[in-house]
Amino acid sequence: MIREARKAKGLTLEDTARAAGIGRSTLSKIENNQTRPSFEIIRRLTQTLELETPQLFVQAPQSNISGRRDYTPAGAGEVKDTPTYHHELLCNELTSKRMLPYISTIRARDVSEFDPWVRHAGEEFMFVLSGELTLHTEHYRPLVMKAGDSVYYDAGMGHCCVSSSKEDAVVLWVSLQD
Repeated sequence: MIREARKAKGLTLEDTARAAGIGRSTLSKIENNQTRPSFEIIRRLTQTLELETPQLFVQAPQSNISGRRDYTPAGAGEVKDTPTYHHELLCNELTSKRMLPYISTIRARDVSEFDPWVRHAGEEFMFVLSGELTLHTEHYRPLVMKAGDSVYYDAGMGHCCVSSSKEDAVVLWVSLQD
């Protein structure tokens, strides 16, 4: 939205940054979603570009639709087994995607089965499809979850899941890659 407003006014990055009292590189990072500006910087930019603050929170229509789509029939995902999890990777034909969806069966029954705990770049969303589990994370108390519960967390923080029901818990995981 900032880039479009700047270009609509015929302003360069330098002109806009100077008028708003911020660095050119900072403005470039804001326009490319590489940083989140402070409220003060947002205020300066809205004044410089003569925007109403609510306009910043409305998504601009996308003009470069990629038309990407992938499909995985039930049970046809790519299987990846570990001692603690059985993963079925979904929609894995697309390359250069930012999220990785998969169904996992949690085989682990005790935290001691993880040495070390799982840790990787990005963020994860987990939705419990069946069974019960405990999510262990490095900075929080264990979280007991059951079917229908969900959680979103920083995957760089050590984490692991153990089934706590008679049957193995099954979850939908979506990993967001940085």
